[in-house]
Amino acid sequence: MGITSGQDVLPGRATGADRPPERADPLRPRRRTWASALRRDWQLYSLAVLPLLFFVVFRYLPMLGNVIAFRRYQPGGDLFGEQWVGLRYVRMFLTDPTFWQVFTNTVAIGALTLLFCFPLPIMLALLLNEVRTRWLKGFVQTVSYLPHFLSIVVIAGLVLQTVSLDGVINQGLRAVGQDPIAFIQEPGWFRTLYVSSEVWQTVGWGTILYLAALTTIDTDLYDQARVDGANRWRQTWHVTLPGIRPTMITLLILNIGTFMAVGFEKVLLLYNPLTYATADVISTYLYRVGIVSGSFSYAAAIGLFESLIGLALVLGANTLSRRTTGTSLW
Repeated sequence: MGITSGQDVLPGRATGADRPPERADPLRPRRRTWASALRRDWQLYSLAVLPLLFFVVFRYLPMLGNVIAFRRYQPGGDLFGEQWVGLRYVRMFLTDPTFWQVFTNTVAIGALTLLFCFPLPIMLALLLNEVRTRWLKGFVQTVSYLPHFLSIVVIAGLVLQTVSLDGVINQGLRAVGQDPIAFIQEPGWFRTLYVSSEVWQTVGWGTILYLAALTTIDTDLYDQARVDGANRWRQTWHVTLPGIRPTMITLLILNIGTFMAVGFEKVLLLYNPLTYATADVISTYLYRVGIVSGSFSYAAAIGLFESLIGLALVLGANTLSRRTTGTSLW
């Protein structure tokens, strides 16, 4: 009977020299560096070059021009201003009563637009989701989407023709024995005209994302709700709305971010000097002060102030949403 030297080896147990090298777990994903990912999927990354170039050229490089808000700029002179003036232009618009009137108009129109244009697409999407007749659903979607594809110039022309003294509305008022109303010349009617035209143009198109979100809701949740005795209203409240809540929160934050950027083109086409009291907003005021009057530094200071307010609104809405609902952009 032979005797082995050293420690005895148990049957079925390999020694260190005989043990095979450890292999990587095939189920564990390997970490890839940016360089390897770029070499592997460079065709996909190349598709992002033009969008990134667009944002760099037309979004980030123009930010350098904000320096003229603190420098005296003269057309034809130095691109970044001739002389440093500090907060001179900021103090100018903070003490300008015209600016605060324009600021009030911007907040009022932005709040009315958000109040009507944000919930109405949700309501329309919920109603369309309940329609079972395919041709009727398609017809309603087509009719509601169509205004989005019309030019703002066409939209403004239709509004002005409709509410003019010889328009359809005033002809209807004359038919019932009422005096015509000069909607275009009366400041009190401008916000109503703007918001109603904005609703008509954007509500149908805004339902697309909500209809897409509705398709991701698990149908088993509706079956369980029916078993528990929930009617259609309770199913909508407890299943449908929570299912599309992330989409609602995301779009709400984005809409709040553009709260101060009331549509420049539509306001410019609809308003006139008689309606400046309620129609003049920051964007149109900047156009008249900066482009028409040539006060570029003053206009840049106001534009920078507007951008800072928009940034604060986005950050505040995102933080509030993350703390209350757990859903946010970042």
